[in-house]
Amino acid sequence: MTVDGNPDRLIEPRPMENSGCNQKTPQTKCCSPTLKIFIGLLAFCYFTKSLTGAYTKSTITQIERRFEIPSSIVGIIDGSFEMGNLLVITAVSYFGAKFHRPKIIGAGVLLMGVGTLLMALPHFIMSRYKYDTAAAHTNDADNFTVSSTCSSDNQNTVQQLVSGCLKGEAESSPTWVIVLFGNILRGIGEASIGPLGMSFIDDYAHPENSAFYIGCLHTLGVIGPIFGYSLGSLCASLYVDIGLVNQESMTITPQDSRWVGAWWLGYVVTGLLTILAALPLWFLPRALPETPQASKLDHPSNQHKHTLSITEIAKDFGPSLKRLLTNGIYLLYLVSSVLAFNTFTIFITYTPKYLEHQFGQSASKTNFLIGVTSIPAVALGMFLSGWIMKRFKLSLLGSARLMFFSSVTALVCTIPYFALSCENIDVAGVTVPYQGSIEGQDIRRGLLTSCNADCGCPDFQWDPVCGQNGVTYISPCHAGCNSTRGAGQHMTFHGCTCIQSWGLTSGNSSAVLGQCSRESSSCTKMFYIYLALQSLTFFVYCLGTVPFFLFSLRIVDPALKSLSVGVFLLVLRVFGGIPAPICFGALIDLTCLKWGQKKCGGTGACRIYDIETFRYLFLGLVSSLQTISYTLLWIVTAQIKRKVQNDKQISKDKELQHPVLCDSE
Repeated sequence: MTVDGNPDRLIEPRPMENSGCNQKTPQTKCCSPTLKIFIGLLAFCYFTKSLTGAYTKSTITQIERRFEIPSSIVGIIDGSFEMGNLLVITAVSYFGAKFHRPKIIGAGVLLMGVGTLLMALPHFIMSRYKYDTAAAHTNDADNFTVSSTCSSDNQNTVQQLVSGCLKGEAESSPTWVIVLFGNILRGIGEASIGPLGMSFIDDYAHPENSAFYIGCLHTLGVIGPIFGYSLGSLCASLYVDIGLVNQESMTITPQDSRWVGAWWLGYVVTGLLTILAALPLWFLPRALPETPQASKLDHPSNQHKHTLSITEIAKDFGPSLKRLLTNGIYLLYLVSSVLAFNTFTIFITYTPKYLEHQFGQSASKTNFLIGVTSIPAVALGMFLSGWIMKRFKLSLLGSARLMFFSSVTALVCTIPYFALSCENIDVAGVTVPYQGSIEGQDIRRGLLTSCNADCGCPDFQWDPVCGQNGVTYISPCHAGCNSTRGAGQHMTFHGCTCIQSWGLTSGNSSAVLGQCSRESSSCTKMFYIYLALQSLTFFVYCLGTVPFFLFSLRIVDPALKSLSVGVFLLVLRVFGGIPAPICFGALIDLTCLKWGQKKCGGTGACRIYDIETFRYLFLGLVSSLQTISYTLLWIVTAQIKRKVQNDKQISKDKELQHPVLCDSE
């Protein structure tokens, strides 16, 4: 974009502001072929960006299990995207608007692709994934060597593990840092897409069409999560070391809390696609001289204005930022948006994890259903939002009212969520006591009782089996099982003394691999009702999406548009995108009932949560933040209404003071 002819103000031209479609100027167009190409390429960038973002959200539990880290660390990885974004968002938004915007966007998208590929790197430098199992141990030929699940040999196994750690056979270094760094690069690259892309369209599109184009842009971008969650579903159904392990010899299924899907595969696919999206942007022109006003910028007498230094441009940054931050309505809108963005970040980050644990669904099924139910509702809501803005030509006040109506209606739709829940599965010593013993609150005490006291069961084991009494035991050892039959996923355990203590006969005291399923009919029904309500909520809320994005453009001086969007996105990331997943991840960790443990010591990933506490924490926090945010939005709407009334009164007073001028016109 060329710099305007007025070096004192450094305001970008608005070629299309004063040239509508109904004018007879031959060079005037509502949307030139070049602008259409730019919108198409930018939409593809939005697609790849949202594709990778949705895929990242879908791999949260997979990354947590693969690297044996708690939810708080996963929250840091998720928030690292925002950390990288805020490092450059303000500078890119302000300085980038003065130079070649398509090329800057292209460079940012290229950096996003590199960062995405980097996120898959740990898989190729780590050893194969090995999950703990007390049922069997495998060698390189995938042959099972079955040992007694209830014997003193278990203590010898623990001693061997400790001895191995002391000899230096420790677990690998925290390679999850590479995933974090790659996500930071993604955030840095993404900083140019939003502010520079929207301001470029707003500069060269007709004002009445700008909202519609941006609405279409975000609608096409929302298609990305459909493919992102679908890709996440496919990769979650594939074992992490795909092609290197005999699937028939495995003792876990995708429903198991130790299962890790091929989380790395999606990052390779999305990274290559993102790099492909970046290349065409480098061949677009710096500006679109479609009108006589814009064409004058290329006149030789104005060429010296194109070579302004960064120092000269930076002189106006301080005063521009001061003008922006002294806008009361803008500041109040920022606070409301931060709270709303906290809600959105928590919801979109932890919904897959919530559904997995609340309704007992696999990651693959959860990701697929989110992609095919909720995301189309979001796309339709965004499209209708842009259409409503264009069809009814909503003013700033009308936009604020649309935002407030859609937000409050969406909040009402979330109330039934509280009634949709399943109970915790019965896990002996964790959620229910062993038969005949008192229920202990301390996990370490509750896991051992008289029926398995002589088995020497190590605390870190998590190899759940389902007994014939309908109770889950965290391992065959903790169930007191004395013998095994079969191999792989068909292995069964017999002579389980803890199951006999429930009053079952010795012939009925067997167990099978895996957790016991919940009372499926009612729980599964609630799961589908929840998805339907969630889709409705997303649709209603997204009716206010386009006003939400355009607000930062319309409530400030036209010269501050790019800076306004940049500061807006910066504040959202600093106070919403970064702390929300980290803090809420730490709160989720407080609801964990049984932690996994690393072989050489240290806390691993959580195996089972108190889902009732998880539910009230998740839904209660989201609803509270929404309520406060929408209250502030109501105040913003009231202030805009008051400002509009004052402006009308001032205009009427001027007409009364100059009646002759009005009559002559």
